[in-house]
This record gives sequence, structure tokens and C-alpha cells, in this order.
Amino acid sequence: MRIPRIFSAEPLADKTEVQLDEAASRHLVKVLRLGPGRPLVLFDGEGGEYAAELLEAGKKARVKVGDYSEGDRQSPLAITLAIGISRGDRFDWVIQKATELGVRDIRPLFSERCEVKLSGDRLQKKLGQWQQIAISACEQCARNRVPQILSPMKLPQFLDAAGEDSLNLVLHHRTEETLAGLEQQFGRPQSVQLLVGPEGGLSAEEIELALKRGFYPMRLGPRVLRTETAPVAALSVLQFQWGDF
Repeated sequence: MRIPRIFSAEPLADKTEVQLDEAASRHLVKVLRLGPGRPLVLFDGEGGEYAAELLEAGKKARVKVGDYSEGDRQSPLAITLAIGISRGDRFDWVIQKATELGVRDIRPLFSERCEVKLSGDRLQKKLGQWQQIAISACEQCARNRVPQILSPMKLPQFLDAAGEDSLNLVLHHRTEETLAGLEQQFGRPQSVQLLVGPEGGLSAEEIELALKRGFYPMRLGPRVLRTETAPVAALSVLQFQWGDF
């Protein structure tokens, strides 16, 4: 049987006992129906993981922390995915798959064609939900560092703050520029900021603004990809070209 992997918001140390939060406890006890004595793997987002044993099943499960194992599983390519917020569960799906594909950070964006309106308490609640999706994806895919869901920004604000420390790319299906051509021009980058539009894509004015702010256009073939397909395809290509695929 597969040993469950559980994220701990509290720092971990071997030969100690910890109490899991209610969400993790409910998953172990109510969903997986685990009882005392069952083995677990715990990680706290700092890299590496710990063997563990469930001591007490309850509303807040008690766990004995065992030996530490290294195994960061972090891609050598630091990718920030900046993407327009989409409707429904599409954005949740993007966060899950981007986490599995090794992004370091995800920056939600409000752009011209973004139809999602979030502010105040509703925005904070959404941020918490998105971060939990990233945590759950790490538990499933064996990552030991959780990507941060950064505070949403308006697209022009993000472009103004983008800087030049990374290779900044914007997906643009009308360009002829390919990833292979960018590598010939810039070599092998250590970090990338990838800009992807929402449903309906980025407007021509937004793409032009991105280019003026130092972003380079990148094409993913001759077809127009949906907002949830484009980042998955682009991240896969980036990891194959410069990451750990």
C-alpha cells in the first residue's frame, strides 16, 4: 500500500512528536481510514522528508517523527508562472498541474480579458484555497517544497516589477520565435518568468506592453491553446529544455 505523504505547516525534527492540523487529520482518519501504527511521510516545505508513524487518530492526529531523508526533487530551473485568472475550476487545475511540473511560484494576474473579480476577504479566501491545492499536489507528486501562490496583481503592475534577473517569456501564438531560437540567443537560463493570458488570451496591447518591458515572445506550435493547456505545454517544454525532464 502506498504510504501517504502529509505536509506539516509546523517545522519538523526527527525523534519528536507533532500534532497535525484538522485538514490533514481528517484526510488520514476519515478519507484514508488509517489507524494508529500506520506509516506516513511528513514534509514541511524546507526540502527533504521524514519517516513517521501515526500514534493517535482523532480530530488532530498525533504523529511520531522518525528519520530524515534528503531528496529535494526541486527543478534546477526556477520558474515563475504568471497567468491570468480564469473562471470555474480551470485555474485550480492549472495550479495543480503547474505544481506537479515543478514551478517555484505562481502569480495570478488580472488582465484586460480576465472576467474574474476578486477583492477583500473573498480574495484572501481564494488565495488560501489555491495554496492548499498546491500543498495537496506536492503531497501527491512527492515534491518537498511547496510553490508559493503570490498575491494577484494587475498585469501592468506585474510587468513594471518583472525585472531582468530572469529570462522573461510571454506566450504569443502569432510570433515565429521558438524556444530553440531563444536558447541560441540567450543560452541556458537559471530562472524563467512565463507569462500566459486568461481565457481569450492577452490583448495585442498587453503583448506589446510585455515586449516593451523586456519580455520575449514564444510560440508553442501553430495551434491556439486554451488557457489551461498552454501553461502545461509550456512548462513541460521548459523543463525538458532547461530543467529536470
